Amino acid sequence: MASILVTGCAGFIGSHLCDRLLQQGHRVVGLDNFDPFYPRAIKQANMANLLTQERFSFHEADLQDGIDALVDALPADPIEIVVHLAAKAGVGPSVKEPAAYLQNNVIGTTHLLEWMRLRDIQKLFFASSSSVYGNTRELPFREDMNLQATCISPYAASKLSGEQLTYTYHHLYGLDVLNARFFTVYGPRQRPDLAIHKFVRRLRAGEAIPVFGDGSTARDYTFVLDTVDGIARGVDYLLSHSGVYETINLGNHRPVALLELIQAVGEAVGCEPQLEFQPMQAGDVDVTYADISKAKQLLGYSPQTTLQDGLRDFVQWMDQQEE
Repeated sequence: MASILVTGCAGFIGSHLCDRLLQQGHRVVGLDNFDPFYPRAIKQANMANLLTQERFSFHEADLQDGIDALVDALPADPIEIVVHLAAKAGVGPSVKEPAAYLQNNVIGTTHLLEWMRLRDIQKLFFASSSSVYGNTRELPFREDMNLQATCISPYAASKLSGEQLTYTYHHLYGLDVLNARFFTVYGPRQRPDLAIHKFVRRLRAGEAIPVFGDGSTARDYTFVLDTVDGIARGVDYLLSHSGVYETINLGNHRPVALLELIQAVGEAVGCEPQLEFQPMQAGDVDVTYADISKAKQLLGYSPQTTLQDGLRDFVQWMDQQEE
């Protein structure tokens, strides 16, 4: 079993991943800065079970503070692989605060890569985003597409920059890298700013659901445990291979239109949605649609959760939070 550093361990995906890695018998070193994008208490709740586990240790630090901050915060014990999930998230907010997103996601990633170089840690799983494809017209999105002029938000630009940085360190220092482009992850522990979370709250409060555009925009919604399975498989792949530099999509290979999603959320909650149409938001893409054939071939990745089952699990989780 390996010793694995997970950045962003207290977040939505990160906390689920740590659960999975511990179940597999790994030792997990968790790092998080408790970014105030949403309340610290939510992240602490995400980690409640992790903190009871003997093979998990938590360390609070901010990647933006530089290499010395990481040296001071993290143990000197050997770490075999890093899963880098930490990032300032959200397309819309990045339009309003572009410098903050580039500072966190690009400079922060650079500090992490330099720390890895100094510690001679040779394996990295990097969480990228489907947003790097922008409004690419050819569907589904393939990893070999030309992304020369596709990013239409600072968040997307920061994630594509992260991929470029990982290649630089692969080229210069032989770092083994798996870049994974995540596609609209949802499920228990989802961030409160994300659409499905907002929709359930609004439906239960008897409020209308905002529909940006005409409702035809579509996302490749992927249940969090399917994404986590892809990450865990990626970790196994990196640990068992050398000379690796690959980029994969971790999606569900099924775009769901916004109006279809809202109807499905209404069914999961048990009420009929009322719609409130609004203009499209800056930086939003029209559709995301993952070609997952490479992830299947490389990792055996195969998402199993239907939208209906995933929404049911999410609503049940929200019910538990309100008890």
